[in-house]
Amino acid sequence: MTRTSATSLDRRGILALAGASALAAAAPLAARGQAPLRRVKIAVGTTNLNIAYPWLTLPLALNYWREEGYDVEILPVGASLQALQQMVAGNVEFAQLNSSVVIQANVVNDLPVRVVMNNGVIDWSLSVLDDGPIRGVRDLKGKAIGVFSLATGGIAFMRSYLRANGMNPDSDVQLIPVGLGAPPIEAIRTNRVHALLFWAAAQAGFENAGLKLRHLRADDWTTYPDFTFSTMQKTVQADPAMVEAIARGAAKATEFVMASPDCQRRIHWAKWPTTRPTGADDATLARWDLNNLNAQLDSMRAAHALNGGKLWGRATPEAYGRIQDFMKEAGLVTKTIDPRTYMVGIPDFYERINRFDAAAIRAAASSCAAG
Repeated sequence: MTRTSATSLDRRGILALAGASALAAAAPLAARGQAPLRRVKIAVGTTNLNIAYPWLTLPLALNYWREEGYDVEILPVGASLQALQQMVAGNVEFAQLNSSVVIQANVVNDLPVRVVMNNGVIDWSLSVLDDGPIRGVRDLKGKAIGVFSLATGGIAFMRSYLRANGMNPDSDVQLIPVGLGAPPIEAIRTNRVHALLFWAAAQAGFENAGLKLRHLRADDWTTYPDFTFSTMQKTVQADPAMVEAIARGAAKATEFVMASPDCQRRIHWAKWPTTRPTGADDATLARWDLNNLNAQLDSMRAAHALNGGKLWGRATPEAYGRIQDFMKEAGLVTKTIDPRTYMVGIPDFYERINRFDAAAIRAAASSCAAG
C-alpha cells in the first residue's frame, strides 16, 4: 500500500469502520448534551508502541473508548517496572505488565495490582544466530546476552532457565541493555552480544531485518500467562464501570484484529505513520509488520486457549497460580498468596466485557481487508 492510499484510509476507512456511533463521538460534546469525555491514561512497558499492541491501539483508531465515554492516552514508558511505577504513583489508571511483575508486586512489595486482562503467554526466547557456535543454552556460559533493559520482565524466566541447566545466572552470563529496533540487531551481528532475550513480536522484527535465528526456551514457558493488562485495587473499587468499559474496548479490538490482521496493519499505518517500517517496498514492509503482528496474535490466541477459549481477555486464578508456583520454585519469590487475590474481582467481568456485536466487528474488519 502506498502512502497515498494510507492517507485515503485515514480519511475514509477508519471512520467507516467505526460506524455512525464513532462519527457521533467525534461531534462536539456540548452540542449533543453529553458530559465531557473522562481522561484515562494507560502506561505500556515499551518504548516502541508499534503494530503489536492491537488491543490498545485499535480502540483509539476506531473510537471504541470514546463511545464508552473515555478519552484514553497510551504512554510508552520503558519496561514493565517503569509502567508499574507510573501506576502505583497514580500517574496512570492502567498498565500493561509482564505477569512476573504483577506477581512480584503483590508477593514481594504488597502492592495490590489486579489482573484486568491476560493478553499473552510467555512467548519470550533466547535467540542466537542460526549459523553460530551456540547450539544449546549451556553454550551461553561466559557469553553476553542482549536485553531490552535490565528491568524487562523476561529476565526472571531466563534466570530460571539457566539455573535449570546448571548455570549461575549471576556469574555465568553478562546482561547488556540494547533497547529495541536496530541496536540489538547490530549488537548480535557484531558479537557484542551472543544472544537476544526478547518476546516473540520483537524476535520477528529481528528476522525481518535479515537475521537467521534459532530460539532457545524452556518447554513450559508458553503454558504460563504473561502480558497482563493491570490496574490497582483502589481503581477497581472506585470505578468498576470505568475498568469494565476500558477492558471492553480492548476486547472489541481483539475481536477485530483476529478477524483481519491486515486491516489492523492498514489502520495502524494510517493513524500512526511514523511507526510504519521503512527501508523496502510497500509489499515487503507490509509483510514485515504482519510478521510482527502475527507473532503477537499467536501469543494472544494461546492465552485465550489457556483461559478457556471463550472470552477475550479472560484471566483465571488457576493460570496465575501456576506462574506464581513456578516463580516460587525458581526462587523468584519466597512465598505464595491465594491466586484469587490477583483477579479484578468484578462479578461476571469477562462475560460483561465481551457483550458486544462481535459479528458486526468481524464484518467491519473483513470489509477493510477486502477493500
